[in-house]
Amino acid sequence: MGRGQGPIGVLSSKPPEMTAWAQARYDAAKPGLGPRAQPLGNDPMMACDPVGFPRIAHGGAYPMEFVQTKDRLIEFFDYFYVHRTIWLDGRKLPDDPEPTWYGYSVGHWEGNTLIVETMGFNDRSWLDTDGHPHSEQMRVEERFQRVDHDTIQTTMTVTDPVAYKTPWVTGVTWKLTPSQKMREDLCAPSDEAQYKEEMREPAAQKK
Repeated sequence: MGRGQGPIGVLSSKPPEMTAWAQARYDAAKPGLGPRAQPLGNDPMMACDPVGFPRIAHGGAYPMEFVQTKDRLIEFFDYFYVHRTIWLDGRKLPDDPEPTWYGYSVGHWEGNTLIVETMGFNDRSWLDTDGHPHSEQMRVEERFQRVDHDTIQTTMTVTDPVAYKTPWVTGVTWKLTPSQKMREDLCAPSDEAQYKEEMREPAAQKK
């Protein structure tokens, strides 16, 4: 599926008010893209760190596809060529999951709406290209609804009291695009080092 309507690269144009902890992290972030871009920024993905979730779903005009088995839904992203597993076998979220880049996800159906809950994140990724942070206490709820044959509407609620004073509600629309193929969009450290040497560093030296 191709990414349709929704903010590109950011969760939304109006983020909720940050806590002092989050504001300090945001101020220290130096994005390589967007309105605050700096050629020699410190975006974790510029060092080939995983993009993390939910940023992976808001990263730009990259396709995504679902593969469903009897007990899980696997979401494949062309962006950085990664996947996440959404368990559909009735299990509950673990009490104390090991923190990971993409969290631990479980889902269930309510009518024609798939509700997915995710927790268990580390705090090393950014929420978006602008450098908004999150803590290990972040929880994400997604509601997927197929509004017509070719369209899936996703509403996402990010709750992180360590970082934001209110929940962050956003969404993404995915459009069925059978002709769009998944690529091997990998981040290779050697390629990133070459890009830094040939592109980013020369750009940073220009006045």
